[in-house]
Amino acid sequence: MGKPAGYWVNKIRTSFKGGSSSSKSLDEGSASGSRKNGSKNQKTEEGNKKGEAESGRKVMVVVDTTSQSKNALQWALTQCVQDEDNITLLHVTKTPVAQATDETQGQRNSRAHEQVHPLKNLCQLKKPNVKTEIVVVETAEEKGKTIVEEAKKQGAGVLVLGQRKRTSKWRVIWKWRAKRGMGGGVVEYCIHNSECMAIAVRKKSNNGGYLITTKRHKDFWLLA
Repeated sequence: MGKPAGYWVNKIRTSFKGGSSSSKSLDEGSASGSRKNGSKNQKTEEGNKKGEAESGRKVMVVVDTTSQSKNALQWALTQCVQDEDNITLLHVTKTPVAQATDETQGQRNSRAHEQVHPLKNLCQLKKPNVKTEIVVVETAEEKGKTIVEEAKKQGAGVLVLGQRKRTSKWRVIWKWRAKRGMGGGVVEYCIHNSECMAIAVRKKSNNGGYLITTKRHKDFWLLA
């Protein structure tokens, strides 16, 4: 007989907020630090203080100028980010194919920062005690691959992405691509290839909460 719905709601919420699998990397980091110190009994009190100061995760949210991105960030701020965490807003842009423009990469990066800066303001408003940074990556590679690589590079503990509503036509195309080993879209790639927990978030209409998709749960409904 399956578990009741309440069991899975509590379990998923715990994992979002730093429990179970999402805290695994922190435990491993602490263990690694202990081995480097060489002695279990030396500087225990200092080690505990340092562990408390650095106990937060890095929550990476993929952002752009779409409503899906903003919805995912709002969900992360209310359901995922804790006061001891850090927030990284990742904005991935495509390298222009033609270099006919006089705009430099630095100028493009500056413009990209300006586009997503209102989301940083939102973070500071909702979580004033949490450090928030914007990271802009310009790439000629596939967006999904770039996001996964950057999450690993930045040491993200949780990766949050906004997701559009799937149409029936899109589902057919995705299944067709999956059967041929071609993979799905950016969100699906990140969920199945990210080393940290990757969470796709889609807001339901009429204040109906959010649909959450992870590697283990698909379109799991959560009220927020």
